[in-house]
Amino acid sequence: MAAAGFRISQDGPVATVTLDRPEVRNAQTPELWAGLAEAARGLAGDVRVVVVRGEGRSFSAGLDLKVVQGGEFQQLATVSPEECADRIAGFQQAFSWLRRPDLVTIAAVQGHAIGAGFQLALACDLRIAADDALFAMAEVTLGLVPDLTGTKRLVELVGYARALELCVTGRRVNAAEADRIGLVNLVVARDELDAAAADLATAVLAAPRDAVVEIKALLAAASGRGFAEQERAEREAQTRRIRDLAGLGE
Repeated sequence: MAAAGFRISQDGPVATVTLDRPEVRNAQTPELWAGLAEAARGLAGDVRVVVVRGEGRSFSAGLDLKVVQGGEFQQLATVSPEECADRIAGFQQAFSWLRRPDLVTIAAVQGHAIGAGFQLALACDLRIAADDALFAMAEVTLGLVPDLTGTKRLVELVGYARALELCVTGRRVNAAEADRIGLVNLVVARDELDAAAADLATAVLAAPRDAVVEIKALLAAASGRGFAEQERAEREAQTRRIRDLAGLGE
């Protein structure tokens, strides 16, 4: 993990993933993504909450430019389109596991959350920002598109027009604006960030795990359902909870 640029610690049902390359503002690499995906597969079964944070001044300044300037990205252009897409799918696994239905994931964001850093924060269910946080979907400045699972969540949070504006301009959004447009759940002083994330994790853990899992599933799928479908999903979820609480669950 250290070689890949991150570390994981566990305190009871809370796991903390810390990006740990502060000297480069936690810039991301394919090695980091491979490590995160592998670590996710080995996460202990009793973990209910995952906090993602960055060591040092920034959450993550995005893709390490050495990857772009070196041979790794150029190599993607030399393989077949199918193989290129398959490799990107592997990168995406470092982000997509944060949407697992049995976890509530929290990004604690300070300083820069740029490009891949922004998308890592978006992959989490909840976001707490320090008052010095800066968000930007900067892939367009490299002639690239956001491809690390962030586009759907961004549209869901801020709407199509705002998401389009942020992605095609690459402009930076400060913590106050992020709060105003719904990108983050809470803004706190920089020195209160870790405590705020811990408080939110504690609040999540106060609720019964199975109820939280059902609620997350209901809300995560709501945008893709009509009212009738969502009402049916609510009925079915509540029936499972009632039977479980009565000792009749499967």
